[in-house]
Amino acid sequence: MMQEAQTIERFSPALLDQLRQVSFPTLGHFLEEGFAHYGMRALVPNERMIGRAVTLELCSPDALPVNRALAHLTPGDVLVIDMKGNHTHAPVGAVTVTAALSAGAAGVVVDGVATDVLELRRIGLPVFARGTSALTTKRRDTGKSRFGTPVQCGGVTVEPGTLVLGDDNGLLFADPATLLAVIDAALASDRAEPALLARLNAGEPVANVLRGNASSSIRHANEEH
Repeated sequence: MMQEAQTIERFSPALLDQLRQVSFPTLGHFLEEGFAHYGMRALVPNERMIGRAVTLELCSPDALPVNRALAHLTPGDVLVIDMKGNHTHAPVGAVTVTAALSAGAAGVVVDGVATDVLELRRIGLPVFARGTSALTTKRRDTGKSRFGTPVQCGGVTVEPGTLVLGDDNGLLFADPATLLAVIDAALASDRAEPALLARLNAGEPVANVLRGNASSSIRHANEEH
């Protein structure tokens, strides 16, 4: 039986506001775990995604479990589909993504392939996948898929309810406590970056600029631990 999805608003509004401001790669200065394999890429460019994972393990190329999962999405959800290694059948296309958008979803992630890439870009909802294919899933209703359980996506174990962050640089799956522990340092790093770039563009010796930046990063890391 499908579990009722919670909305992204259940997370701290302050944390969500901070995540909307931070550069996601800056989080990579302070975190090591939760980053999806580089093969997981944005099919809709220039879009940022922040949402709550709603998970589906698709154990056969069956379209019906995806339809059922879409019916349970609520605003702020990100549908995360584990294709169990099937990188040939696309479970997501224009109709699927339009349905997700209509439900208020923040995006769709497929550890596999998607289709209708031109239409997806016109729709504008963030979609992440390993690539594209014209071969799609079929309406089979095999009963082998599972909704609302931990899944594998891009080499990361994703629990239902995990925060999903994505942009053109990649994907990060993390719990709120992990992000709360580093968000202040990440925002401080972002605020400092324009001054560093200005110093480099002004011709200041690289060794001088980056030596101070390295010391600052070490200090932030020590403060976090």
